[in-house]
Amino acid sequence: MEEAKMAGGAEADEPSLEENFKELDAIIGRMQERDVTLEESFALYEQGIRKLKACQEKIDSVEKKMLVLNEQGELEAFGES
Repeated sequence: MEEAKMAGGAEADEPSLEENFKELDAIIGRMQERDVTLEESFALYEQGIRKLKACQEKIDSVEKKMLVLNEQGELEAFGES
């Protein structure tokens, strides 16, 4: 039971999708500035890829949790109709 609390606490510390999108927007904005060095560009690109991966994992997690009612009134996973 303590493990569940720890896992839930760790998830609560993770940025939301909206926060990740805002950070991605800031990264893109910084990459578009003229004074960014090549090294900074590579570092920003790496940060952006990590943010995109975090977003994809969060979206995948939500999709797996989504349920819909089928014609018989039973719950099934989204997209299995």
